[in-house]
Amino acid sequence: MALTDEGRVPERAYKAMQANELGLGFGIALAERVVKSWYPDHVVSVVDAGVALMAGWSLGGSEPSKGSRSRPDFAIEAWKPGEPSKIVLVASKGNHQLPSKRARRTLRTATRQLARSSEQAEGLHVGPWNTTPCLLVSTELAGQGGIVVNALQAPGIGQLDLPRNALPRSFDSEAEDHNWPYLGQVPRPRRDAHRNEGTDGFQISEDRAAWFAQVVARTGAAGLAAFVGGGRTTAQYLTKRQGRRFYDVPTFAGSSSIHDADITVGDTKFVGTDHVFRLNTVRVVAFSGIAEPLYPLLAQGRVEEYRRQAYALRSYWQRLGSSADWDGPISFREDGTVMALRILNT
Repeated sequence: MALTDEGRVPERAYKAMQANELGLGFGIALAERVVKSWYPDHVVSVVDAGVALMAGWSLGGSEPSKGSRSRPDFAIEAWKPGEPSKIVLVASKGNHQLPSKRARRTLRTATRQLARSSEQAEGLHVGPWNTTPCLLVSTELAGQGGIVVNALQAPGIGQLDLPRNALPRSFDSEAEDHNWPYLGQVPRPRRDAHRNEGTDGFQISEDRAAWFAQVVARTGAAGLAAFVGGGRTTAQYLTKRQGRRFYDVPTFAGSSSIHDADITVGDTKFVGTDHVFRLNTVRVVAFSGIAEPLYPLLAQGRVEEYRRQAYALRSYWQRLGSSADWDGPISFREDGTVMALRILNT
């Protein structure tokens, strides 16, 4: 892959924004592929870690000068109906560099970004301290030199096992808000037998595993609903602390995405929303949607049934070809969602 002409010589303000957005994008793409290779019989979903954690903790420190509390950018959930979910944490950043002229500076920047990502990932522990798998990514947008993705992997378990004799929470029911403590809450191995040690962080202990599995599943469902034109369909999956009120309002095409578009690929209809944006003088239409049989399950809050049906059909979407009604690239995911692009002819 390579940058466009505009990407090679961007203005300073745009340069930082582009590096940030593309860095996140490449990091997520890499993480999805890696996690899928670890769990080939699971479906992989991407969940914003900050949104998920809002349901259980305050994300800001008690002192304004300390700013927000460190946490990974995303949690990758590998799920399969009837089995505990696996969680992999992802922290990803990007930068603009010219390796041919600034090799040392490029290395320093990537190293700093990976170090910062490590600090972020250390903020969330699924299970005991230091047992959560992580992927840390730094993407270099290297001008004429192409695109370089640097990654570090930390091994771990990250499985949301339920306590013995505990009843699983239904993903269809509303998740509870909590306000758990953050400071010194992650137990660490003792260096001194007479002293307990703990580090600051978000701790998913065994007794919180069922709650966190529910929150992650419902936060993922909220993301799907927003992807296909959310509004109140999105709001039902969020808790009060996650900002439900911001989505539980009327939506309008001029200010938000509306669930009012569709395309047909093969014998399957996909419903969702579309947007028109410009690439210089070229106008592009982007459609994002989900298979029509799956959408009512999301709209009705039936996450459990949605996951069962999406899992059963996960290999079907990849066999779909192009659409006679859509003259552009189409990308399908195992969860039944689709994104399609085409140039808008005028």
